[in-house]
Amino acid sequence: MKMGFVGLGNVGGKLAGSLLRNGHDLTVLDLNAELVAGFVAKGAKAADSPADLMQACDAVITCLPSPAACAAVVEEMIPFVEVGKIWMEMSTTEVSEVKRLAALVTEKGGTAIECPVSGGCHRADTGNISIFAGADRATFERMLPILTTLGRRVLHTGEIGSASTLKVMTNYLATANLLTCCEALVTMKAVGIDMNTTYEAMKISSGTSFVHETESQVILNGSRDISFTMDLVKKDIGLFQKLAEDANVPLEISPLMVEIFNDGIAKYGERELSPNIIRRLEDATGLDVTATGFPLELTDDEPEEQGYEVIPTGLIKPILAD
Repeated sequence: MKMGFVGLGNVGGKLAGSLLRNGHDLTVLDLNAELVAGFVAKGAKAADSPADLMQACDAVITCLPSPAACAAVVEEMIPFVEVGKIWMEMSTTEVSEVKRLAALVTEKGGTAIECPVSGGCHRADTGNISIFAGADRATFERMLPILTTLGRRVLHTGEIGSASTLKVMTNYLATANLLTCCEALVTMKAVGIDMNTTYEAMKISSGTSFVHETESQVILNGSRDISFTMDLVKKDIGLFQKLAEDANVPLEISPLMVEIFNDGIAKYGERELSPNIIRRLEDATGLDVTATGFPLELTDDEPEEQGYEVIPTGLIKPILAD
């Protein structure tokens, strides 16, 4: 299968790298010519436009920073979609928008599958990230070999829209974990507890989380670098808040999180690294929440392995399986 990939940023570049590293025929496209040149040097081909990419490839993956960016790319590809062509959406996007674009692809005879990822850039780099896949069962099974190359754990979530909904939810939870970790670290610093000891206490306790065991390390290092920025967090938690509002769920924590990140962006800029939301508390207290012995950036120390489908607990067969 000839694969196309649009969006070679922090996440997309690593996902596309997994395809190339595992021997797939890959053509890439990005506004940054240097990123494209780097992939071409490793054996990929370059496309001049989304239209060219759809014409040249069997399946095209988009991994872009906003619903608007994705819509612009997919709408340019639509005239060249035909029977057998596949669009794979790997961005974190708005549910209504992924459904709209999928319908346009289907109307032209093509197939759409949404497959957002979760687990951090460091796991995307090794092909060990998790993937949520929304599509009919036949499409999911057709694309499973590609999905299990891109990621380790692949969950079929149901029809188009279900994966984006779940992805927004998980990003909301990750952000809530980040904010509580920041508050915990600053408070322990303020009362005189050693930061290395604090990290280990959190890690071995009921208060641990994936976010603590990863992002707290680069917070304490001081780099705060997880290749994710405050504007992207604001987008993600805003999408979750909209889901709740549309469903008439009166959330209390979510609006406060949106307010906190609005304040962080106003103070430090929308392209500030997201873990630096802790600076609001550092600045307010005059404390420096760093410690020795923590890494500058996150790396995945698990070896790359072939992925597999995750079957939800309690189900005797996959969702939508005949």
